[in-house]
Amino acid sequence: MSACAADGGEAGAEAEEARLQNPLLFASQFNESAPAIFQARLETTAGVFVIEVHRDWAPLGADRFYNLVKRGWYDGVRFHRVLEDFTAGFGIHDDPYVNRVWQSELLADDPVTQSNTRGRVSFARSGANSRTTHVFVNSKDNSSLDDRFAPFGEVVEGMEVVDGLYADYGDGPPRGDGVYQAMALALGAEYFDAEFPELDRIERATIL
Repeated sequence: MSACAADGGEAGAEAEEARLQNPLLFASQFNESAPAIFQARLETTAGVFVIEVHRDWAPLGADRFYNLVKRGWYDGVRFHRVLEDFTAGFGIHDDPYVNRVWQSELLADDPVTQSNTRGRVSFARSGANSRTTHVFVNSKDNSSLDDRFAPFGEVVEGMEVVDGLYADYGDGPPRGDGVYQAMALALGAEYFDAEFPELDRIERATIL
């Protein structure tokens, strides 16, 4: 084996080791209880908006969101499913390793105590007790979603920013040609950068 090949192998192993030490992979540590009411500031490529969370609306969802924001999970995450006059969704990480871990961190459903009115924020779900990291903001009053999705907060500043998020890619398969979520989860940034470079993203999310 040449010295260059050996060096390359060592560098690759070191990079892999560093990747596996990513704190976002340790889901068991994301276990703090959220304050009764708190605000999260999302600095995005389209501007800034603020979500106010009410824990009594949906305690499990509020706790999950609080921990994800506090630990930087959403930093760099794209708005991968923005449907004009419907919802703006985010929650797929650029790192496929992170996605793989969190797809198994299923959150039990909260009872729906609030309506999905314009500006309200809920976790997405594909069935009973299936919430993970995907969140959406309602761009209009979506009472038709109230039988499945439990709002845990609402946008209190910057709703015009949410309205202005890049939406031209539309919905993903089978309804449209936008982001195919299974591919995004498996490939992360590689897929987003190659196929959907115009998506807006969260540059930084913080608890106020």
